[in-house]
Amino acid sequence: MAQMAKSPITYPIDVRRLPQKGFPVVVEPDAKARAELARVHGLVSVERFRAELLFTSWKRGGISVTGSVRATIVQQCVVTLEPIEAEIDEEVDLVFVPEGSALARDTIEEGELVLSADGPDLPETFDGVSIDAGAVAEEAFALAIDPYPRKPGAELPSTRPDDREGSPFATLRGLVPKN
Repeated sequence: MAQMAKSPITYPIDVRRLPQKGFPVVVEPDAKARAELARVHGLVSVERFRAELLFTSWKRGGISVTGSVRATIVQQCVVTLEPIEAEIDEEVDLVFVPEGSALARDTIEEGELVLSADGPDLPETFDGVSIDAGAVAEEAFALAIDPYPRKPGAELPSTRPDDREGSPFATLRGLVPKN
């Protein structure tokens, strides 16, 4: 997993010996951690946050992480700046492989990286010992946040060029001599 700043909901899981049926993890941060999540992601607040993840072995040395992240957040409307509540319900389906693993190299063919928009994501790498379940949950959470939340019915003022009175060119038109 690309190294990012430490997550406010860090929860490292030792993945060297996982049960055959997998290791279920629930990440449910307290109020202080939710407040820090809100600050880091530019939100008014994070009212509720719950991630249910299942860590299972994948091929030789790899780890599959599946599950979901559900949250209730409060954001500012980009038009009115009023607070609006939004629900997040994001599925998690990731594969991690140890750094330097042959599994990581299998995704590259003849020096080219092959990507398919409809295909699965490329495996993330990890140190071979632990994966931060909190960071995995936070990444899914962050990707699901609407970058431009708009309150229902909120409209921007008209800026159409044919709107003569509000046009910045209306004053210039008055300066042009008429023939």
